[in-house]
Amino acid sequence: MHDTGTGSTGSTGNTAQPSRRTVLAATAGAATALAAAGPSHAAGAPDDRRLRALVSRMTLEEKVGQLFVMRVYGHSAAAPDQADIDANLEEIGVRTAAELVVKYRVGGIIYFAWAHNTREPHQIAALSDGIQRASLELPRGLPVLISTDQEHGIVARVGRPATLFPGAMAVGAGGSRSDARSLGRIAGRELRAMGIRQDYSPVADVNVNPANPVIGVRSFGADPKAVAALVAAEVAGYQGSGVAATAKHFPGHGDTNVDSHTGFPTITHSRELWEKLDAPPFRAAIAAGIDSIMTAHLMVPALDDSGDPATLSRPILTGILRERLGYDGVVVTDSLGMEGVRTKYGDDRVPVLALKAGVDQLLNPPDLDLAWHAVLAAVRSGELTEARLDESVLRILRLKTKLGLFRAPYVGQDGVDRAVGTRAHLAAADRIAERTTTLLVNEGRLLPLSRRRYPKVLVVGADPASPSGTTGPPTGVLAAALTGLGFTATALSTGTAPSAATVARAVAAARDADAVVAATYNVTASSGQKTLVEQLVATGKPVVAVAIRNPYDVAQLPSVPACLAAYSWTDVELRAAARVIAGRVAPRGKLPVPVQRADDPEQVLYPIGYGLTY
Repeated sequence: MHDTGTGSTGSTGNTAQPSRRTVLAATAGAATALAAAGPSHAAGAPDDRRLRALVSRMTLEEKVGQLFVMRVYGHSAAAPDQADIDANLEEIGVRTAAELVVKYRVGGIIYFAWAHNTREPHQIAALSDGIQRASLELPRGLPVLISTDQEHGIVARVGRPATLFPGAMAVGAGGSRSDARSLGRIAGRELRAMGIRQDYSPVADVNVNPANPVIGVRSFGADPKAVAALVAAEVAGYQGSGVAATAKHFPGHGDTNVDSHTGFPTITHSRELWEKLDAPPFRAAIAAGIDSIMTAHLMVPALDDSGDPATLSRPILTGILRERLGYDGVVVTDSLGMEGVRTKYGDDRVPVLALKAGVDQLLNPPDLDLAWHAVLAAVRSGELTEARLDESVLRILRLKTKLGLFRAPYVGQDGVDRAVGTRAHLAAADRIAERTTTLLVNEGRLLPLSRRRYPKVLVVGADPASPSGTTGPPTGVLAAALTGLGFTATALSTGTAPSAATVARAVAAARDADAVVAATYNVTASSGQKTLVEQLVATGKPVVAVAIRNPYDVAQLPSVPACLAAYSWTDVELRAAARVIAGRVAPRGKLPVPVQRADDPEQVLYPIGYGLTY
């Protein structure tokens, strides 16, 4: 089901795969020794002894390489487009993914859509196999752990025709551990078929700050117990499919108003509050046997008052995560190119300090050559011991063994057709989405909307850039879905900041419609979106607002007669919202976060667990 042998690699400029015998020889017998199931962590266990022997034969340079997980441009390991070759030369000093593996012996590669790694599933599988081939043909070559950020919802690097599920907050609104497990199982099976064995998901952050600019709907919600249960369920699903799940961002990124991509957040929680609010999902992930945990580039003075980000904090990563919580799996940094980890130290010091703190995998440094040589120099100078490196290399190799990468490093093409974007998987995503849509306002029982009474529907609203791999724009997807459900729906994009002229155009268009659906996106008190909805309501036409990102929009729209929260503007969630509007399914979602009053944020307008139905 998972490993499809050494099938064809497709037409990506890669040569035929080496035979299994060649692979075994290239790894100097390591694959034979490690072909059994995942190793026990006990030092005396046979598999662990073999792994330790393998580590002892590695050169220092090979050990340093194993610690890095790097981006690389291109759809093919050996023959990317010229523009991607140019980008690689400029940023990394190599031409291709194959050259990256040869030069730095990297232990991992991360895929991004913007790096052109994820055009379509067959290409992804061929790229993965090409990367494995480049590494395994080296002397003492080791399989590469390929990763990506496939959270679903608003963060997904692999798009259609792969199955795309509702994001975490939508799943939180559904509240079903079974759905979370199914999501992980199906998504994991599809990723594995494409050669991606480590997913940087689920988000274990408890989102208690409505102004959080970086987590928000990527979190399951604001209740730590509920978040913990869903995190554990999703971990079980992913890892049951043979993909390493990654709980992020330790020690918790849910209560910040600064984006760690562009700044350095501080979490002001006391130690007691951290234990009660932020820790439970990570404890649950560890109890579920999580394979990897990602660090956060933020400061938590109650846990470490040094002023260092958690990624570089030994008290947090070793003292709390390793010793207090008893976690002995792989610790991976968040991207080392993010501002939150670069404000205090230079890019040469960050990887060294991360390793000293207790990190195993160094993700996506801005300058790989600088970071790689800095780690090498730190070992040679004695700042880092080789024994410290061995600990991390051993954890990484244990994970690769558990995932079957020594036994079956290639995926071939056949598994893609059997697993990726199948009718059954797509239907499961639709069913899960239907259980997430949350009805917050329904005055006069406007919903479900009658096709006989309101046949002509105008869909207006925000059209943010479509999350990767979805069709978009949201107004178009909603209009098409409603038309498919028997309405005559037309779309008019008004944007996230409609001008007075745009609002006037929408109001004029509404006069020819029987009802209006308005897609809203993070509405604020001074937003043109608020003005748009108010003026549409003033026409006397029934207006249904659909919050397509944060569910807090409803607090800014007191006059709207009907309001739904969809939690994302991906196709699967928008289509589910349309089916709820049309009455094909009843709304079943319950708010996983509280919504405060707009005029008095101390007062809760809608509590956790609120949701209407019909």
